[in-house]
Amino acid sequence: MNYIRLIWHRMFRRPVVTGPHRIYLRRIPTGVLLDLENFLTYALTTIADDEELLGQLLEYSADRAASTGHDGHAPESLLLEQIIAVVGAEVPVYGGEVTALADQLRELAPKPRPAVARIPRQRTEGGAAA
Repeated sequence: MNYIRLIWHRMFRRPVVTGPHRIYLRRIPTGVLLDLENFLTYALTTIADDEELLGQLLEYSADRAASTGHDGHAPESLLLEQIIAVVGAEVPVYGGEVTALADQLRELAPKPRPAVARIPRQRTEGGAAA
């Protein structure tokens, strides 16, 4: 169902950021979803096309499957850092698209709810109400 929603969204919406990686936005009740499928497709294709990166990813996967606890100095951490160094972890946004993205995020952001009127507490016996 979510996949159908995503296709429907892309058919009738234009990407907020068009290059070098398209970014779509979709409003949800609690905020906004950033659709980064274009960047993730680029990253996975880059890994699949490079035998050395693919080997590192498979080694990373095997190390994670065999590990029993978290170790910050474990070899799989270094493998992941090497993969990210090639593929990247940031999605660039250039020029006027920065403003367009900011404006669209501001427009889709959930609006603050109006403040609820406070009801004064009941006065205790012997107070001014007595």
